[in-house]
Amino acid sequence: MTGRVRVEVRVEGVVQGVGFRPFVYGLATRLGLAGRVGNDLNGVFVELEGGRRAIGAFLQALERDAPPLAAIDRITVTRTRPDGGDGFQIAPSDATGPRRTLISPDSPTCADCLAELADPADRRYRYPFVNCVNCGPRLTIVRGVPYDRRLTTMAGFAMCPACAAEYHDPADRRFHAQPVCCPACGPHLRLAAAPAPSSVPASPPVPADDPLRGAVEVLRAGGVLAVKGLGGYHLAVLAGHRSAAAALRERKHREDKPFAVMVADLDQARALCEVDATAAALLTDRARPIVLLPRAPGAAMAQAVAPGTRELGLMLPYTPLHHLLLAETSEPIVLTSGNVSDEPIAYADSDAFDRLGGIADAFLTHDRPIHTRVDDSVVRPFRGKGMVLRRSRGYVPDPIVLPWDAPRQILACGAELKNTFCLAKARHAFLSHHIGDLENYETLRSFTEGVAHFAALFDVRPEIVAHDLHPEYLSTKHALTLPDVELVGVQHHHAHIASCLADNGEAGPVIGVAFDGLGYGTDGTLWGGEFLLADLAGFERVAHLAPVPMPGGATAIRQPWRMAAAYLSACSDPARPDGLSAGFDGGLDVVHRNEGRWHDVVTLAGSGFGAPLTSSAGRLFDAVSALIGVRDVITYEGQAAIELEQLADRAETGRYPAAISTGSPMLIAGSDLVRAAAEDLRAGTDPSVISARFHNGVTDVIVRCCQALRDSTGVSTAALSGGVFQNLLLLERTVERLTVAGFRVLTHVRVPPNDGGVSLGQAAIAAAQDRLAAGR
Repeated sequence: MTGRVRVEVRVEGVVQGVGFRPFVYGLATRLGLAGRVGNDLNGVFVELEGGRRAIGAFLQALERDAPPLAAIDRITVTRTRPDGGDGFQIAPSDATGPRRTLISPDSPTCADCLAELADPADRRYRYPFVNCVNCGPRLTIVRGVPYDRRLTTMAGFAMCPACAAEYHDPADRRFHAQPVCCPACGPHLRLAAAPAPSSVPASPPVPADDPLRGAVEVLRAGGVLAVKGLGGYHLAVLAGHRSAAAALRERKHREDKPFAVMVADLDQARALCEVDATAAALLTDRARPIVLLPRAPGAAMAQAVAPGTRELGLMLPYTPLHHLLLAETSEPIVLTSGNVSDEPIAYADSDAFDRLGGIADAFLTHDRPIHTRVDDSVVRPFRGKGMVLRRSRGYVPDPIVLPWDAPRQILACGAELKNTFCLAKARHAFLSHHIGDLENYETLRSFTEGVAHFAALFDVRPEIVAHDLHPEYLSTKHALTLPDVELVGVQHHHAHIASCLADNGEAGPVIGVAFDGLGYGTDGTLWGGEFLLADLAGFERVAHLAPVPMPGGATAIRQPWRMAAAYLSACSDPARPDGLSAGFDGGLDVVHRNEGRWHDVVTLAGSGFGAPLTSSAGRLFDAVSALIGVRDVITYEGQAAIELEQLADRAETGRYPAAISTGSPMLIAGSDLVRAAAEDLRAGTDPSVISARFHNGVTDVIVRCCQALRDSTGVSTAALSGGVFQNLLLLERTVERLTVAGFRVLTHVRVPPNDGGVSLGQAAIAAAQDRLAAGR
């Protein structure tokens, strides 16, 4: 026994459901070590006994060679007394004690499973639910922890002898793969015709003998197919089929917002979009997100798929069913969320048939239940890596590590649009999947169910609940109903900047530039063009866009021409004796297009009633969009600004000037940018040049403000956040100029800059303030 040692090893992180126990078993066996490995509610525990050198080799390989889906947070090793045991085994899971284990995101089909899927000699040939320890459903099927089959939606499928043999064989890659199944014992596809209400043409015939090929026939006939995926239902049509794409858009009541397109491989992606190395890496990333890419010249695509945009959202197949569909169709398909606009994605079968029956011609479904509905994630390339715009399937529930421990457990309820929630425990912040816009009961129910599920999975019992200051947000109202918790109201734009800090693992201070649509300010007005001197614990509003009225309140968001009226009114000279009709807005097309309502809206803007003041950068972009004829009325959030960016001439270097007042806070004259754009428009300047000069002018204002604030505060790090910074033209030029000016610039990478990241910021702020109060 000389030289024999024994250690206990604790591995924390995403280490369940990713093949960690089989990996440890194989590693220990090869090194001749005795002991056992098992799951418990904290992660994975390992007991090892053997030679000192062999145990050293084991510990080196444990993190270096971990399974591809594992994400190790911490390894703890404790020396104990040898007991002379022999052999190595996998211990039963321990479900007692407090829960600290992490759950893996759903993972795309691995190369080994794809090979089986395509092999006629394999028993899983063309089986749409093939998976192994390295791939397949995770979060969407998990009902509880530890991650064992009995606590997933696979519990109702008893393994056949062949699958059970694989599951119990330490040499097999399906060793302890919880969703393991095959055609003999697992879920099965079913193809069903949809009900045909009067608003939907008669469905194409639905073959019953082969659901997959029958589904492809529906697509080829120009039908709309509802497809049950990992986290919910999608609606699919052939991307090149004009009438099918138009029918989907009409039935879904989605007037303009682009659809996502699924392509079989990178070759198909390159036929539709410009795919560089960064884009290819994002498309093939294990999250398999939708990637926004510039459309290739001459890309073959139905006009209704992505009208009015230079970009397409592409994604690669991430389930065996997707791979089979793409192989059968041999062409790209539209794959968009299975819902009517503004509703959450359908995921329960009965609900899907009820809600999608008036949209789909047929349903390709199956009998494996989905426990958690999860939308597809969305990213776009930025400076050689990805910027997440919607963080959901493939990323969630991987935690964000906070700069400090949270002394008490926290629930952050997020914003109203693009809602997410966040649960914080110690240094882990569990940012939820995309919930949607909290504007109806169905989405609110999805929010509350999601909070309860995450709290149970990660054993979080919130003592602090952080919420937005806006009293009418449903997320705020929900927070105010919770008993026995400490409530923390967090200003919306401080949450944006804190989200950027947490995304980068920093605490501040920074000069935070928070540009978005709007958020409730501490003075009761609607902010949105903000410069904050901020850290995680607090902020000071040091500069902002000069406020203008929003005529009609929320109506001005849906009708950007109203913001053009407000800004043009601000450009007019009130001393003119002939009034507004001879003011600065005279002779502009935007006035003529809205002639019947223009005077009333301008009067409303000046009345002080029904026209709340806003410093919103988003509303400034809306005003210029309407001014130059891009968009008077929108059908989805941010449409006017998105199309304004798409229009801009990238080669144009001119910029519009804007005055910045001295004082505290400094005021930026957004009306100067609108005035310059209007003068160019009257002079016959092309709208694409006006758009570029406006973007360059906003960039210039940001840089000048940051320089002035650096001079007065000594802070030389800038953090950019808010939905306006989804605009790549603005973001790229702002980062470039700030960097040249000597700033260190923080932008979002793992967390959206839009309101999808607000809950993380709220949680980070609540944790930082709690630390201060506790004197830590």
